[in-house]
Amino acid sequence: MNADPRLETDYAPEGSERPGEFPYTRGVSNEPKPWIMGQYAGFGTPRESNERFRKLLDAGVTGFSVAMDLPTQMGIDSDDPRAAGEVGRVGVAIDSLADIEVLMDGIPLERISQVRTTANSIGYIWAALFVALAEKRNVDPNAFGMFIQNDVLKEFIARGTQIFPPEPSLRLAVDCIEYCAEHVPNWTPLAMSGYHIRESGSSATQEIAFTFANARAYLDECVRRGVSVDQVAPTLFTFLAITTDVLQEVAKFRAARRVWARLMRDVYGAKDPRSQQLRIFAFTAGSTLTAQQPLNNVVRASVEAMTAALAGVQTMHVSAYDEALGVPTESAATLALRTQQVVAFETGLTTTLDPFGGSYAVESLTDDLESSIWDLLEQIKGKGGALAAIESGEFARELSEAAYDLAISIESGKRTVVGVNRFPSPAEPLEVFRIDPSAERGQIDAVRAMRAKRDQAAVDAALARLREDVAAGRSVMPATIEAVKAYSTIGEVVDVLRDAFGGWTPSSAF
Repeated sequence: MNADPRLETDYAPEGSERPGEFPYTRGVSNEPKPWIMGQYAGFGTPRESNERFRKLLDAGVTGFSVAMDLPTQMGIDSDDPRAAGEVGRVGVAIDSLADIEVLMDGIPLERISQVRTTANSIGYIWAALFVALAEKRNVDPNAFGMFIQNDVLKEFIARGTQIFPPEPSLRLAVDCIEYCAEHVPNWTPLAMSGYHIRESGSSATQEIAFTFANARAYLDECVRRGVSVDQVAPTLFTFLAITTDVLQEVAKFRAARRVWARLMRDVYGAKDPRSQQLRIFAFTAGSTLTAQQPLNNVVRASVEAMTAALAGVQTMHVSAYDEALGVPTESAATLALRTQQVVAFETGLTTTLDPFGGSYAVESLTDDLESSIWDLLEQIKGKGGALAAIESGEFARELSEAAYDLAISIESGKRTVVGVNRFPSPAEPLEVFRIDPSAERGQIDAVRAMRAKRDQAAVDAALARLREDVAAGRSVMPATIEAVKAYSTIGEVVDVLRDAFGGWTPSSAF
């Protein structure tokens, strides 16, 4: 027997399965190890973001998330009048393969365990861009990890960067999932995203139930196309929030694994154990960060990182303390990474699997959350599933009510937020990262220069093929890859699809 009881990873409380055993309440693996450490970064131009990424890699990041500006997420080119004032503001501006080449300049793809992104409405284009980059570098796309969020349905519920109506949006997301399953099976073509749902004010139960209801819509469409669940599910991740409510959050992750395992085995008939194992990307909650007394956010992020470690996640991002004020400064981003590293390598938490297993509080909370998640999932299914709940506006209404209740609890003081409704103090000056206002002009000039020197005939031919494939009901992926290799812009690809599908407006959806 090991002298250190924490290394006894096969211990199981009475009546509980061991870590790595169905239904994976206690974790998807029986081997304790650190998670993949990544930081969400990106601002201004691709060159500026490339410099930040290189520094993060040198600091020990093993994967990173690319923050894209709003025009990019919405499929709008930087020189489009609709993008004015937003280029490079909340993330990096990406218009074409030329920008990806600059963004990844000097970064060996094989060195990266994961490149993550919040590409939801343009997930299929993001996949195409990195397939094209790999081909240009003569690198097998399976030699590096891609983590494409691609969960466009949750945009209708929470974030709001959807471009097309729900049904064609679902089609495009599944085109990407199907392509990756067949051609780049090492990629993650869908991160089922509860994070933004929770950030918008949902309860823990709603976060998981809405997320899994959306996942069922994607999986149902995959199955309808003849793609087996066991071909897709082993590649998927879920993207969840971590708040400062430690015991509830640990129980939430445990309950989510249990529900997912049973959903895959008992509802979808998945045979591969990997299909039944819910891999979790945990992101510390931006909604818990405060502009008041921002250094308190260091404590919040540290608590949330420890919570994720206690819950047994596979990858993690820790928010920087100044994110409530703007894009993180380099020093704040580095401190956020160091927070992960201290938790991983100094606390001993990575030597123990499911440290709270057997705790009455956590076990009872896990059971309660599992029951409430299943109840809500069945209610959603009974009303026609996620697509119907989105189109009717039911998801949005439920989330609005939950967010209102949360806001009232803070304003009334029932829920304490230190430095905001309790223990306030005068504001203290803090260095805030400022985007160079000339970056927008530079990006506009760059995309126009790229268009002037590309082979326009090749672009026209590729976009014509895309138009034909969409009309014929074929997957958009082959034509999109061809288009981005010819240096078509993201906006040009999206415009072809908008002609076919129409745009999305709240009035047309609800």
